[in-house]
Amino acid sequence: MEITSVNNPLVKDAVKLQQKKYRDMFSLFVVEGYHLFEEAKKFDIIKYIFTTDRSIQGDNVHYVTNQVLVKLTKTKTPQKVVCICHKIKKEEISDKVLILERIQDPGNLGTLLRSALAFNFKTVVLDNTVDLYNDKVIRGTQGAMFYLNIIEMKASDFIKENPEFKVYGTALNGDKLESIKPSKKMAVILGNEGQGVTSNLLEETYQNITIKTSGVESLNVGVAGSIIMHYLNNN
Repeated sequence: MEITSVNNPLVKDAVKLQQKKYRDMFSLFVVEGYHLFEEAKKFDIIKYIFTTDRSIQGDNVHYVTNQVLVKLTKTKTPQKVVCICHKIKKEEISDKVLILERIQDPGNLGTLLRSALAFNFKTVVLDNTVDLYNDKVIRGTQGAMFYLNIIEMKASDFIKENPEFKVYGTALNGDKLESIKPSKKMAVILGNEGQGVTSNLLEETYQNITIKTSGVESLNVGVAGSIIMHYLNNN
């Protein structure tokens, strides 16, 4: 049976998940497209599937019209499959941790999560950042988020609760990145796009570092974070 009305109760509930308060309330989020659908399947977190593709079958599959897909995704040309997924469960903290404080741009968060996976920072702490389950963040991660242990907590609390980690802050007046002597357990803090890491948090770190540049005062946080994680993963 095909769902043809945007007022169908299942559709209306799914549309609510475009808002953070409902994602938090129901512990659900939305992914769109074949690639993210395939990634979500690997982790068995899919609750419902809405699709116009009849080759996709299963007890939790609901066939819909293109009009309904547009309503679910807010895009004029949606991909043919949309999934409602359970939020990802937390895992054990890895030896390399990325801490993000007040990152507000969804594209930057998506980039940083992809780089975290690429460079073995398998645990990511989000402190007052843009919502992980924002649709732009999800698209930006290209599925990397499913492979990471992502924790929402205060950066200062992580430092207090995990004293075995050497925590490196990032600041314009920090020591050269090359001065770091990597340790088994380490964490890197990246801060807000305009203001950087808060001064109080920089006082709690083991060492504060910077990437020396010429011609520009600073780098985009996604670029800077990727360079730092790459360096620490290979030294």
